[in-house]
Amino acid sequence: MGEKGSRYGRISEVGVEDIVRAGLLSLHEAEIFHHRLNAAITEVGGTEEAKEVWREICEQRLLQPSHPHGLHQLVYYSVYSQWDASSNGPPLYWFPSRVQSKLTNLGRVMEVHGPKLLGESYKDPVTSFSLFQNFSVQHPEVYWSIALKELSVKFLKEPKCMLDTTDKSKHGGTWMPGAVLNIAECCLLPSNNLRKQDDSVVVVWRDEGFDDSPVNTLTLKELRNQVMMVANALDATFSKGDAIAIDMPMTVTAVIIYLAIVLAGYVVVSIADSFATKEIATRLRVSKAKGIFTQDFIVRGGKKFPLYSRVVQTNPLKVIVVPAVGKDVETELREHDLSWGKFLSRIDQLRWSSYYNPVYQPIESVTNILFSSGTTGEPKAIPWTQLSPIRCAADSWAHCNCEAGDVFCWPTNLGWVMGPILLYSCFLTGTALALYHGSPLDRGFGKFIQDAGVTHLGTVPSLVKTWKNNTRMEGLDWTKIKSFASTGEVSNVDDDLWLSSRSYYKPIIECCGGTELSSSYIQGSLLQPQALEALSAASMTTGFVILFENGNAYPNDQPCVGEVGLFPIYMGATDRLVNADHEEVYFKGMPMYKGMVRIIHCLSQSLNLDNYICTGQGADDTMNLGGIKTSSVEIERVCDQADENVLETAAISVTPVSYVKIVSEFPRTASNKLLRRVLRDQLKRELSLNSRL
Repeated sequence: MGEKGSRYGRISEVGVEDIVRAGLLSLHEAEIFHHRLNAAITEVGGTEEAKEVWREICEQRLLQPSHPHGLHQLVYYSVYSQWDASSNGPPLYWFPSRVQSKLTNLGRVMEVHGPKLLGESYKDPVTSFSLFQNFSVQHPEVYWSIALKELSVKFLKEPKCMLDTTDKSKHGGTWMPGAVLNIAECCLLPSNNLRKQDDSVVVVWRDEGFDDSPVNTLTLKELRNQVMMVANALDATFSKGDAIAIDMPMTVTAVIIYLAIVLAGYVVVSIADSFATKEIATRLRVSKAKGIFTQDFIVRGGKKFPLYSRVVQTNPLKVIVVPAVGKDVETELREHDLSWGKFLSRIDQLRWSSYYNPVYQPIESVTNILFSSGTTGEPKAIPWTQLSPIRCAADSWAHCNCEAGDVFCWPTNLGWVMGPILLYSCFLTGTALALYHGSPLDRGFGKFIQDAGVTHLGTVPSLVKTWKNNTRMEGLDWTKIKSFASTGEVSNVDDDLWLSSRSYYKPIIECCGGTELSSSYIQGSLLQPQALEALSAASMTTGFVILFENGNAYPNDQPCVGEVGLFPIYMGATDRLVNADHEEVYFKGMPMYKGMVRIIHCLSQSLNLDNYICTGQGADDTMNLGGIKTSSVEIERVCDQADENVLETAAISVTPVSYVKIVSEFPRTASNKLLRRVLRDQLKRELSLNSRL
C-alpha cells in the first residue's frame, strides 16, 4: 500500500475512538458506523479478503460524501493496510457489475457481436473485455464498422472500405478512403439512434457570479441556427480554406465559432488563452492564420485580465473581438478589427442568415490545427482531419460511456487537445456539453456541477488536489456523477480517493494520450475493476508494447518498467505535421516489432503491473511548477549556460523535492536518448534511503 497505508492498522482493529477522531463524528454516530463496518467485514467472511471488504463497504454506501475525508482515509487505508501491491497489483476501489455492464455502450455492443466474433470464448462484457479489446486490435476494421453506427456520423459519400493498407509508405494505413462528409454538420443534425432531437438540450452553461441563477441552455435547433449564422458571417469576412484562430476561454460562443469554422470549410487554429504574446505569434505564423477570434478580457473572480491587447501585439491580419461581459466590447479596437456585433452585422442583408449549406470534404481534409506544448522547442503543428473527431468521440462512447441524457463537463480550453475532444465527445454521442464561464477552482464551479446535473466530470490532478485541500466543494451534491475522468498529469491516490468519494466511489477513468492520437492510447474502462492512480487498459483497437532501454519489447503481461511503443495502425492518428517531418519525428530510429510492424515514437513512460498501467512523467518531462507548465528542456537550457564547467544537465520531476545532484554521465538508450526515467528512479531510491537513515 505504500507509505500512506503503512500508517494504518488492520480494518478489524479500527475502534469507535478511531472513527470519532477521523470522522469528527459524535460518539453515538461513531458507534453506529462501527457496527455497520463490522457487519460488512463479517458479510464477506473475514478480514483478509481486502477487495471484498472494500466492495461490500461501497455497495452498502457505508461511507458518505458528507463524511470528512479523514474517515474515508481511515477505512480505505485500513482495509488495504496489509495489501502487497508487488504480488497482487494495485488495490482496487471500484468493481463493475456483470448486470450493469451489459447496459453500457460497449457492453451492449459486446453482447450483440461478442458471440459471433469471439465464438465460445465469449462469456460476458466483464469476463471477455480483454478478449474483445485484443480482437479489436487484430481486426480494427471490424470494430470501427460497429462503432461508427453508434455515433452521430453521416456521410455524403460512404467510404469504399474501412481500412486500406496497400500503400506501404503509410505506416498507419488509409482509413475510410473515399468518404466525404462535414463533421461539424454531424454534430448539428438530429439522430434518432442517439435520441438527439431538435428540442434536445445540447449545451448547458453558467457565468461566474450568477451562481444562484438557473443554468442556461441551448437546444440542438438553437445551436444549429447560431452556428449557421456565424458560418455565413465567416463567408462575408474570409476566403474559403483560410486558417482562422480561436484564442479565448471555452465559452458557448467559442464553441459556436469552432463549429462554424469547420461547417464552412475553414480550418480552426487552436490557441490557449493562457499563452503569452510570443507563443501566440508563433502559432499564428506557423499556421498562416488569416484572422483570429478573441475576447476583450478574461474575467476570473470578478477581475478582468486583458486578452485582446495581448493578441494584437502579434499584429494578426484581422481580429474579431467578443465581449467578455454584456453586448459591447470594452476596449478600443484597431481600425481593421471587428467587434462581435459588427462581425455578425455583415449578414444583415441575408434573407436566410440562419441557414447554411455545409462544405463537404474528403475525410482526410484538415479541419483543425492544434499544437504540442512547445516545451521542447517550436511547438509541433498537428493537423486534425475529420477522422480525429470520430476517434475521440468513439473512445468517450466506449470508455466513459457517454450517451443521450448525460451531461459532460471538463474545465479546459479549445487551445488544448481536451477542448476539441470534449466538444466532439458530446455532440457525436448525444451527450450535453456543460460549460462554466469562470474559474474551476472556486465553489461557483462546484455548484454548477450540482445544478447542471453533471454525470461525467473531467479533471486534472492538480485541480482535484486544490478542491480537496481548500474544502470549497464541501456540502455540494455531486452524486449524479456516474464517472470521473482524469488526464494531463500523474494522479495521486489520496486525491483520487477524495474525488471518487464525492459520488459514492464512482470510477475515475484515467486517460493517457496525445494530440497526435486525437485521444488516449491507455484508458480506464467501465468493464474492468479500477485502481486509484492507475490505468486499466489500452483503448479500443490500440496495440502497444512496453520497451526495454535497448528498444526490445517485454513479454506480454510481464510486470515491467519501460516506455510505451504504439503500433501505427491507429485510426485518427495524425499522418502529417505542418512544420516538421512526420516520418522523422515519430518513426526515425524506432524499432520493428517481431520484424513486421514499425513502432511509433514512444509517448510516455510507464509501469506495467499485472495489467494495470501506472504512468510516470511524460517523455519530455513536462512539469507543472506553481501552476506554470515548464519542460525539462527549458530548465536544462538555462542550467547548461550557467557555468562553463557544466557539460550537460538533466532536469527530472520528483515531487516534492528540490535538489541538485552531480553525476559523471547520464544513462541513455541505444539511440542516445536521455533516460530521465532512470535518473528519476535512481534519485527516488537515494532520497528514500536518506530519509530512512
